[in-house]
Amino acid sequence: MNFKSLALLLTAAAVPQAVVAGPLAYAICQTGCNGLAVACYAGAGFTFGVALPAAPPVLIACNAALGGCMAACAVVALTPTL
Repeated sequence: MNFKSLALLLTAAAVPQAVVAGPLAYAICQTGCNGLAVACYAGAGFTFGVALPAAPPVLIACNAALGGCMAACAVVALTPTL
């Protein structure tokens, strides 16, 4: 290996490359959102995932917060990271 090739390899290795976090960051984000939704439901005295004939306003607020959190996760999945 000549000096020029070695210098190029070391330079490429030393410079941080931008990557897309993708599926792993998206999964971690969604897990956090679901954990918060479970806590929201538990704080209101309900069990997350159990269907009710009519949703009380507090559960509608929990679902709205969950939807906002999941939308933010979509941004996380597409954001380049170092």
